[in-house]
Amino acid sequence: MIPVSVVIITKNEAETIEKSINATKLITDDIIVIDNDSADGTADIALANGCRVYQKSWGGYGANKNKGSNLAKYNWILSIDADEVPDVELVLALHDLKLDDEQVVYDIKFRSFFGKKRIRFGNWGRDHHIRLFNKKLVKWSEPLVHETLVLPTQIKVAQLTGNINHYSVKDSFECDNKAVYYAKLSAAKHYQNGKRASFANMYLSPFFNFFRNYVLLLGFLDGREGWVIAKTIYKNRWLKYHYLNQMAGSYHKAEHLERDLAVEY
Repeated sequence: MIPVSVVIITKNEAETIEKSINATKLITDDIIVIDNDSADGTADIALANGCRVYQKSWGGYGANKNKGSNLAKYNWILSIDADEVPDVELVLALHDLKLDDEQVVYDIKFRSFFGKKRIRFGNWGRDHHIRLFNKKLVKWSEPLVHETLVLPTQIKVAQLTGNINHYSVKDSFECDNKAVYYAKLSAAKHYQNGKRASFANMYLSPFFNFFRNYVLLLGFLDGREGWVIAKTIYKNRWLKYHYLNQMAGSYHKAEHLERDLAVEY
């Protein structure tokens, strides 16, 4: 085991979390699960597999992840989601790390899956994120959605070998639902920040992002799944600004929407 704590945030992840936990057991003896009132036994599965489980009311992705970091036994944090599984190459790379420089963060490549099919092109095929960091210097931002790591200026980024396998969606139905869900969260975030949708946001941005993913980044080579992903990107972009216009033109408040969106991650 190495001095790294794994932090996982969950909401109804019983189908996937055990595979994720089993992989992280090869890395550490400290796995923290921050659960948001799962109703499918997620917390019980995590407890049965030796994790420390804490309940936290929904405060956004970043807030829940920061709580996990604060409760961690070690200063080094590997942050993953319940549908993400480190592969063997990554596990071995983590065991080879000296972890003697807290000013370094580690970027990790992702392999994304649509059902059982690996997606090799488009946005999903190029995915990578900084997921290993020292909590003494690095925290998550705390917006409603699209949380990012707040990196001090002296931080250096290093690339790890290996991958995190991300089992993104089971099927087209789940892919579509996620597009709607994240569009609502993004709209609420923009509304709170005083942003409004322009003509370019509504009509040019969705098309450009579809074209970039499907044509420029060769998403069409992923076949039917590539087409579904590109359409979903278009829908997400359009809906985000559609919902933002609705909020701006009505008496709805983003904080009302925030309370309604603590659903499956």
